[in-house]
Amino acid sequence: MEKGKIFNIMKYSIHDGPGIRTTVFFKGCPLSCQWCHNPESQEFGQELMYRPERCVACGQCLELCSNGATIYLEGKLIYLRDQCLACGECCTACHAGVRELVAKTMSVSEVMAEIEKDVIFYDESGGGVTFSGGEALMQPEFLSEILKSCRKKEIHTAVETCGFISLDSLQIISEYVDLFLYDLKLMDSRRHQAVTGVSNELILRNLKWLAEYHPKVIVRVAIIPGINDDEENLRQLGEFLASLKSVAELHCLPYHKAGVDKYQRLGLEYRLSDLQSPDNERMEEIAKRMEEFSLNVKIGG
Repeated sequence: MEKGKIFNIMKYSIHDGPGIRTTVFFKGCPLSCQWCHNPESQEFGQELMYRPERCVACGQCLELCSNGATIYLEGKLIYLRDQCLACGECCTACHAGVRELVAKTMSVSEVMAEIEKDVIFYDESGGGVTFSGGEALMQPEFLSEILKSCRKKEIHTAVETCGFISLDSLQIISEYVDLFLYDLKLMDSRRHQAVTGVSNELILRNLKWLAEYHPKVIVRVAIIPGINDDEENLRQLGEFLASLKSVAELHCLPYHKAGVDKYQRLGLEYRLSDLQSPDNERMEEIAKRMEEFSLNVKIGG
């Protein structure tokens, strides 16, 4: 049985496709967006989240850690992330929830069992399951098997993708996907690489193919002030989307800081700490600008 790495399964989601949905978050992403609100999704390997404010100094982690990642210093337990192997031994003993492993290895049947718990909500709301991340297509065989199982159960499926994946993988799964949520960041390739770590050429090529051959594609753009909300990028985005054969909708999503605390828990620096969310007036301006390209635009999604 095919197995994969999942870092979260969110129930009753209403922002990842139509109706009430279950969103399955896959571990691993080929991009490293500066504004990413799921930093725990980027690395494929196991990671440990650490919340020192919860520590009650019981000492269980100190006794269990065989690699010296926890020490006792000046009356406090200190976590040395560089020494940590993310084995999870300390997590099992920590009743205060100070330490938590990010990823869980699951089989197709285990993921399906979680999805099927909410079938009644899908049927009543026109919802289903959405596969997100990270990038779900970094685990193509695992994703494909789950999609096939959902098709047999007549469960509506959506896949959110950054598009930086092989066309072969995209083609293989596309016949089992009811809806694609395609994330675009920036149109200029050099600017795209500066803030995500990769060029956007493959991403744009894959979107062209998808818009040609798949019946339901929604493009989503997170509006990041000072990064992709300038007139030049909006114009290039509108012209590109207008040139495609079929894009059902464009969703403009306002930047938010919902995941900032996760960076601290992972021992990472958040690079856009001073950035503020765009206000409603600015989002309306951007939506109206994109409607000039005869696009069906929605704020949020």
